[in-house]
Amino acid sequence: MARFDTGRPCLDLLTTSHPAEHLDSVAALCGWIAAAGLVPPGTRLDHADPCWLAAFRELRARTGRLVRDRLTPGARPHPQALAHVNDLARAAPPAPRAVPAEGGVLVRELAEPPECAALLGALARDAVDLLTDPVARAGLRQCEGDGCPIVYLDTSRGRRRRWCSSEVCGNRERVARHRRRVAAVARA
Repeated sequence: MARFDTGRPCLDLLTTSHPAEHLDSVAALCGWIAAAGLVPPGTRLDHADPCWLAAFRELRARTGRLVRDRLTPGARPHPQALAHVNDLARAAPPAPRAVPAEGGVLVRELAEPPECAALLGALARDAVDLLTDPVARAGLRQCEGDGCPIVYLDTSRGRRRRWCSSEVCGNRERVARHRRRVAAVARA
């Protein structure tokens, strides 16, 4: 199941490998692209192929490397990862347009079916924006959940968010804390 609670599309892409591979087919990738909001609802992605899958996984790996470098004090950005993300960021993102829908309300559509490079470009630009914005970069956090590798953008009041998701890792932590208290009382 895809997660979209990291605060940035490029970070949401990183979650697609935890706890298992979510981008395991072209159909799964197309579903993730739509759910991530990279394309408007109803956008057809029939032209996606296995090359897209490899390209998105590669961007995920390179972006993950750069994000983890930022979380490691004194680490320098990995040159190949940085070059790859910068190269992809040069591609123009899909061109939107406003079109009238039922009742005359304007909705967003893409001018043409999105190409893989355009979608990768949108994610790579998001990563560049995140990693070069000092305020956003300062909000990067690694989940404190036991064994959870997810990185998120902490925009909470006071910047005290501890988990990627209060419902997932936060709940696990609260359950574990409760069990420790019950066990301590039982031993006493």
